[in-house]
This record gives sequence, structure tokens and C-alpha cells, in this order.
Amino acid sequence: MNEKTGICYIVGAGENYGIHFSPRADDLVIAADAGFQVLEQNGIDMDLVIGDFDSLPYVPEHAKVRALNREKDDTDMRAAVLEGLKAGYETFHIYGGTGGRIEHTIANMQLLAELSSGGKRGFLFGRDYIITALTNGTFIFPDHVSGYVSVFAHSDRAEGVWLKGLKYELQDAVLSNSYPLGVSNEFIGKESSISVKAGTLLIVFPVEAKALVDSR
Repeated sequence: MNEKTGICYIVGAGENYGIHFSPRADDLVIAADAGFQVLEQNGIDMDLVIGDFDSLPYVPEHAKVRALNREKDDTDMRAAVLEGLKAGYETFHIYGGTGGRIEHTIANMQLLAELSSGGKRGFLFGRDYIITALTNGTFIFPDHVSGYVSVFAHSDRAEGVWLKGLKYELQDAVLSNSYPLGVSNEFIGKESSISVKAGTLLIVFPVEAKALVDSR
């Protein structure tokens, strides 16, 4: 399987806070269930439509539709991500994956961690924030980013955590998934970074930093 340098965009059936992307030729666009309506309304062509179509009360007329059984282990969103992985994509931008039923938002955050643990990268776009996961690595923010940033341990323990260039710094710290030590930190107008040596972090940062995740 050839790795793709483009982005796999997935639009789900959660709250629609706006579709702020224009896919390129090397990107993949997947509608998960009622995400079909959102993409259709925004005039964005889809490469695949997948779902059990419980939130969309009909099977769309599309050249490539994959209907799933409603009794299944994977969510529609995870099924869409698996299709992107099979196609060779390593970067995933997920829209319509927050709001609505809280259990689906939590499931999508777990999906970010699954991608990160497998060496891929996912970004979940909410109303005014973006969530990503980081495993055994470093995430850098440029100096122009402002607002709040929060860091949570997704794994039981996240060891060797460094927060640099933020209002509250950490040095070689250990975070646990039962204590929110990293909530509501702040950017202070200089380049900053979040690092973890062993474990997986969830990072929540302002949607105004979208240009950072759009870079290729």
C-alpha cells in the first residue's frame, strides 16, 4: 500500500460548525452517514459515503456507497477512518464529530488516540477548538497562536511530559488519566511545544490555529 501525502477528510453526523476545507486532488473525502447532507449542501464532492444510515433516513444515491449493518462494533466514523487507512492516508481531519450525543464525541477522541498510537495523526474539529492526540512525540505551536491550550493524559500514564513556552510549564512530568493537571494552560506570544516521551496525550487548542494543521 502506498502512503498518501494528502488529507483524508471525514464529515460525520454530529453538530455542523462549518466546513472549512477545500479538498485537493490528492485528498480523500468521506461522508459518514448524515455527513452526506452536509457535504452535499456545501457542494463538496465525496469519494465515498459510508454508514448504517440511522441518522440519515435513506441510502444516498452516490457512485460509491457502503451501507453498514446497524448492529456492529465500529462506529460509522471509525469505519470511515478504516477506509482512509486502507487507502494509504496518514492524516485525518474529522468534522461533524463533536456535539450532539456525548458518547460519540468521546468515541471520536478515542479514535484520535488510536490513530496516534498507530503512527498516524487525526484532528477533530469542534465549534471553536481542535483536538488531536500525540504519542511519544512533540507538537509545536508558532508564536502567533493565542488563547487556551489543554493537555490530558489518554493513556493510564504519560511520562516525560514537557510543556515549553506556555504560561505554565512542565519539565519531565508524569500525567495520569485521572487528574486534569494540564487543563487551561495559555499561549503567551512565543513559540511553544508539547512533548511526551512515553504515552498518549490529548491536546485541545483554538480553532484559530487551523493553518497549523493544514500545512503539508
